[in-house]
Amino acid sequence: MRILYLSQYFPPEIGATQTRAYEMASHFVRLGHSVTMLTEIPNHPSGVIPPEYRRKLYAKSLLSGIEVIRVWVYATPVKNFRKRVFFYFSYLVNAIIAGMLLAKGTYDIVFASSPPLLVGWAGLVLSRWKKSPFVFEVRDLWPESAIKLGELSNRLAIMGATWIEEASYKEAKKIIVVTNGIREHLIERGVPIEKIEVIPNGSNTEIIKFSPDGRERIRRQLGLDEKFVAIYAGIHGVAQGLETVIEAARMMRDRSDVLFLFVGEGPQKSRLQSLASGYNLSNVIFLPEQPQEVISEYLSAGDVALVPLRKVDLFKNALPSKIFDAWACERPVLLGVEGEAKYVLEKAGGGLFIPPENPREMVSALQKLNSSPELRRTLGRNGRLFTHQYYSRQAQAEKLSTILVSLPE
Repeated sequence: MRILYLSQYFPPEIGATQTRAYEMASHFVRLGHSVTMLTEIPNHPSGVIPPEYRRKLYAKSLLSGIEVIRVWVYATPVKNFRKRVFFYFSYLVNAIIAGMLLAKGTYDIVFASSPPLLVGWAGLVLSRWKKSPFVFEVRDLWPESAIKLGELSNRLAIMGATWIEEASYKEAKKIIVVTNGIREHLIERGVPIEKIEVIPNGSNTEIIKFSPDGRERIRRQLGLDEKFVAIYAGIHGVAQGLETVIEAARMMRDRSDVLFLFVGEGPQKSRLQSLASGYNLSNVIFLPEQPQEVISEYLSAGDVALVPLRKVDLFKNALPSKIFDAWACERPVLLGVEGEAKYVLEKAGGGLFIPPENPREMVSALQKLNSSPELRRTLGRNGRLFTHQYYSRQAQAEKLSTILVSLPE
């Protein structure tokens, strides 16, 4: 089977979206399928294009058997509304052109992963051009999320985004969602139940695992010996509400044995750094994003993994993949997400829940975990076993392959 896979974000960019796209596509290749990935010139989330890709309209390469076609996008470190629109539309236009001119031949499936929502529009156009079935993956409800977070308020933009969303749902032969909450939301909006399949986020348990050597190396390198380390590894965005973590750090500033470690990039990182600096916090360290091949070492260096989101009803449908990466490394999770994520946490017995955006509860939970190494070990081991059994990326890729192969011509 030949698959034309559209994901705006893809390695060497770092993040949950990039990892899911790469692991799904590479597993398709191992199953004997041919995959062409239509993605952007690397830049996300920093907005800076590496020197080797500058002044290129497109770049072609082979990665783990995946034919990768990268297209130019309007990239900038400034993330205001106008520049984001240019960023997303530049991918839309160039992905369509590249799909028509560079992704040659016929394809059995056009698979588009959203957000960004315009990836769905590009996939829809290319599916019609190539007369191929269209499959739409929905990892987040957009534009609802952007509206709730205050990132999208322009009435015309909301109308346009909603039209694209509805058209993508209507034209898709299958809609892949990552949570049961998103599935129920789409059913309530009238999407036929038989169209929707749930393939949740997860972790590659063959690659992501506890690294004792990595833990020792990172802790020695950062001077973390004898400290209890709460780690957040992921994008520093609006949705995560990381100001809560900074506030918890402020409340624990006199605890010399506790340290907060932030790993990653994102539009809110400079603001978070300013907050920490303004509070004169010596118990907070910010590190740049790290390659996927060493993220296990950084997670292993922590004693608990923080997974917060803003207190927004829409996030009750969320199931962040960083939960499963932490569990794969046998780290207990301190979860500030209500709804489906809380249910999974309790089912796994892999961590503690705190109400979203509640720094006092975060401090209390951290003190409990700090005082009980045995509790941390038990929660971490529970999480690893649960992830391996129910949320391994390998099994999810095989399920998705089965769905795609079974689609009618």
